[in-house]
Amino acid sequence: QLQLVESGGGLVQPGGSLRLSCAASGFTLEDYGIGWFRQAPGKEREGISCISSSGATTKYIDSVKGRFTISRDNAKKSVYLQMNSLKPEDTAVYYCASRGLRICGSYSEGWRYWGQGTQVTVSS
Repeated sequence: QLQLVESGGGLVQPGGSLRLSCAASGFTLEDYGIGWFRQAPGKEREGISCISSSGATTKYIDSVKGRFTISRDNAKKSVYLQMNSLKPEDTAVYYCASRGLRICGSYSEGWRYWGQGTQVTVSS
C-alpha cells in the first residue's frame, strides 16, 4: 500500500528555516512526481511546489519562489522541502502528495495519495 509520511515541522521564528521530509513506502518513489501542499487555518489547501520523478523538473508558486527548494533522494525514498526566510504567512499544515504519475501536472486535480501532514508555525 502506497504511504507518504511527512516530518520536520515545528515552531520557528520569522526569518528562520525548516526542512520538511516526505518518506514513501509501498511503492517505488522514483516512478512518481511528488508535490507539496499546505493549508492554513480558514483557507483552502494550495499546492506550493512539485518535483518530477527524475527530479529534472521542479515548480513553485510565486509566494515561495526563491525561499523554498524542493529536492528528492530516490535511494532514500524521500522528498524534501527546504524552507528558508520563513514568514508568519507560511504557517500551515504541510502535506506531500502524489498523483501516481511521473510528471507534476496541475495542483488542482488528480492527487491520489496524501500524507497526514505536518504543522509548521512561524511566530515570534
